[in-house]
Amino acid sequence: MKRAIVFGATGGIGSSICEDLAKDGWSLYLHTNSKWNKAYEKATKLANEYPSQDFLPIKLDFNSSDAELKKFVDGLIPVNAVIFAQGITDYNFVGTQKMTMMDKIININLTVPIKLTHLLEDKLVKQEFSRIIYLGSVYGGQGSAMEAVYSATKAGLSRFSQAYAREVVSTNLTVNVLAPGAVDTPMNAMFSEETIAEVTDEIPIGRFASGKDISYWVKVILNPQSGYLTGQTIYISGGWLL
Repeated sequence: MKRAIVFGATGGIGSSICEDLAKDGWSLYLHTNSKWNKAYEKATKLANEYPSQDFLPIKLDFNSSDAELKKFVDGLIPVNAVIFAQGITDYNFVGTQKMTMMDKIININLTVPIKLTHLLEDKLVKQEFSRIIYLGSVYGGQGSAMEAVYSATKAGLSRFSQAYAREVVSTNLTVNVLAPGAVDTPMNAMFSEETIAEVTDEIPIGRFASGKDISYWVKVILNPQSGYLTGQTIYISGGWLL
């Protein structure tokens, strides 16, 4: 049975990834930190729709200690794929942004995903085929004012993925980044309708991406036939900021 863990499974993109992978025959760990009821309800819904597969909600705070991260990974059933769909931002100038928030963004978006990759490697390389996908951002390619630290973390994921892919290239583990542009998720709900309209006008395809626009590419990379693709950052931006 092919099994994946989706970190950030209750987010806008993570939820779409779970739905599409379940439809594609995957059993799933649905990770959350603070939205346990939502993860549990999602897992129950998918289990009813796909009774021959397993759907397990799991909780992990990305601010956990290294020992707690290891305990979490040690408790997992072996998986074929890991999708890091979690992430946070803080729309602020570097000069006024709180340093505690900087630490939080770097930890959740970059540091802990790298640590979890280290801990999960042994489980992944033992599989017939395995995949790691990080959700980056178009801002990892072109930094965004007011989101400088966020942009740095997403750029860091691309360079880490490129380097780490070369370390494990002799195994059946591939490592890639999917970098969305503007996506219609709760993370963007902070912006006014006017701002959203202005951004939409800048996107050649003329709309924000949906979660399904991103989850489609997750399915493509998780296909066993995609094994020649590794160390890449794929921009899913509707032609925006290229």
